[in-house]
Amino acid sequence: MKLLLTSGGITNESIREALVGLLGKPISECRALCIPTAQWGHPMLGPATVRKFVIGESPWHMSSMGWRSVGVLELTALPSIGEDRWVPWVREADVLLVDGGDATYLSHWMRESGLSEIISSLPETVWVGMSAGSMVMTPQIGEDFVSWLSAPDDRTLGVVDFSIFPHLDHEDMPENTMADAESWAADIGGPAYAIDDQTAIKVTDGTVEVISEGHWKAFPG
Repeated sequence: MKLLLTSGGITNESIREALVGLLGKPISECRALCIPTAQWGHPMLGPATVRKFVIGESPWHMSSMGWRSVGVLELTALPSIGEDRWVPWVREADVLLVDGGDATYLSHWMRESGLSEIISSLPETVWVGMSAGSMVMTPQIGEDFVSWLSAPDDRTLGVVDFSIFPHLDHEDMPENTMADAESWAADIGGPAYAIDDQTAIKVTDGTVEVISEGHWKAFPG
């Protein structure tokens, strides 16, 4: 699977060009599935924000970028309908658009649904994460980012070997300063990136590339 791990989505032309490059064809020719599941695990999110993500209302605009088709894949429903139904939907998609919320909740439902088991068999599919939708691919997110009360710890899927501090210096998040990111990275103790909403991390075949029109910092761990 090809990864485009963002903080705020497709927020500038550089990130959009990186996405098109990963897709290998125009957005208008690609089939997308959007995954809102992480929102249910965050106490500040719910039906209204899920709706905004699904319809592509700003700032949740990823599903309204002009895709050939857009569908919704709700991971909490998948265990009750069987893999024979939902796995073909995933395999037919060119891109999975994965929203933010709580990354530990998303990680839980990726395992429970079985999606985490099949992503390695989708080498040409693009995973576009936003915030928690990106953090879920990392080994751990740090205790400060865990908001799901039933989370056993801060561990996530570990598809990549680095952690992500999103929304760096966001105007609505005074707790997300560079000093906060440095303290978080010290607690993580492994490779990590702090990225703002104008930055994305592209991962293809194990190669990591930062795409940015904003600011970011790498922590070697």
